[in-house]
Amino acid sequence: MAEGFADRLMQGIERCGTCACVGIDPVLERLPESLRGGDIADRKRSADLLEQFSKGVIDAVADRVPVIKLNIAFFEPFRGAGVDAYHESVRYAHERGLLVIGDIKRSDIGHSSASYAAAHLIGDGADDDSIPDAVTINGYLGIDGVLPFVEAASNTGRGVFVLVHTSNKSAAQLQHLTLKDDRMVVEEVAALVEAWGQSSIGSSGFSSIGAVAAPGNLEIARKLRSLMPHGIFLVPGFGAQGRSVEQVAACFDEGGRGAIVNASRSVIYAYEEGESSDTTWQESVARACDEFITALKSIHENV
Repeated sequence: MAEGFADRLMQGIERCGTCACVGIDPVLERLPESLRGGDIADRKRSADLLEQFSKGVIDAVADRVPVIKLNIAFFEPFRGAGVDAYHESVRYAHERGLLVIGDIKRSDIGHSSASYAAAHLIGDGADDDSIPDAVTINGYLGIDGVLPFVEAASNTGRGVFVLVHTSNKSAAQLQHLTLKDDRMVVEEVAALVEAWGQSSIGSSGFSSIGAVAAPGNLEIARKLRSLMPHGIFLVPGFGAQGRSVEQVAACFDEGGRGAIVNASRSVIYAYEEGESSDTTWQESVARACDEFITALKSIHENV
């Protein structure tokens, strides 16, 4: 049995000295002009550009962070070429020594859910390097939608991050609804995720079944942390979305462990702020990544 994702992630955090995760959300129109080189003619060339950009970001951050998050949504509009570019970017990140979270947010039931899990978590041996180490999924269909991913992750040493508390403005319409016992829906989902992950707890004390948990509301963040003591939190919203140090700190346990913090746009598009003529776009990304890591150090001081 392969070593579990949670243990490998915690080792990566220890090795790099940071819980930073760089999210790669490549929007074609925002790629550096030096990379695009003018008009974008077709899907294949567009997909190739996304792959080049993703690999460039990976090169810029590989020696700085333990993990990246690749959002497949930005690749899929380019059909097969885009999906190939996504998987090639996963492979390249592994080559550079990074763990990879595939941000896929799939959700379905029965054979459909099993097929999604097979597509995104199970390789055939020859293509294992192009399969991410963990994926994000939507848990709001219940165990029917989650179990195939949990089983696939368990069988392959990979992981799953279940959407529990998201950062979008309308999330409260559902997630903050109050149940008959005065708990919120998000609390019930958190308790379910903790239960679903019990069989995947590794030697680090954390489960390979974690949670996407946005830290916008301090009280809720603290409740979720208490409800999921074994879950690793994938924390969105730091950087461009403006989550505070105090908000993010609430997602860690008392020992300052159990979470990775994602920043995407504030890092990968740092070159848009303008640099001197002798600075490459990758150097701008590397600088922004260093600033992100420095900011996270202040979070641990607040845990």
